[in-house]
Amino acid sequence: MPRVVVGVSGALGSPAVLSRGAAEARVRDAELWVVMAWQAPGGELGSRSACNVSALAQCRTAVVERLREVLDEAFGTQGPAAALAGLTVRGTPGAALVDTARASDDLLVVGSGSRSPLRRLVRPSVARYCLAHAACLVLVVPSSPLHADLDAVHRRNLWHLPLDTRELTP
Repeated sequence: MPRVVVGVSGALGSPAVLSRGAAEARVRDAELWVVMAWQAPGGELGSRSACNVSALAQCRTAVVERLREVLDEAFGTQGPAAALAGLTVRGTPGAALVDTARASDDLLVVGSGSRSPLRRLVRPSVARYCLAHAACLVLVVPSSPLHADLDAVHRRNLWHLPLDTRELTP
């Protein structure tokens, strides 16, 4: 059976990506696999010591709980009207999504994310990684214009810049 694999992070864009993925699953009569990738605290080297076994278990539990919250926020009690599977994968987001959507008839749905210059420097784009490495079709869902406005407000608050009231009038 074909699959629609949707990558979520729990960020503001996740509901839009999930909604688009669910719509694609209904149209294609496919299973909907929702994937949330996670990494060990302190990276892979930090997880190799014996004292971090409980930290790994706590991290895994927190990610599973966060995935449940994201699915509840997106679909509520009714569900997506398609066969749904939630999956948490330990690894970098791009590699986890590409490994999960490895069949040629799969569809991988990811969000474009916020790509400020600083974030591009610190964290590579998951969407670009998926586009470059996936063996299946990749659908990148753009961010909402409201998300860009929210980022601008967050930056202004972070840098304690004054509010220009002319921005509030249409």
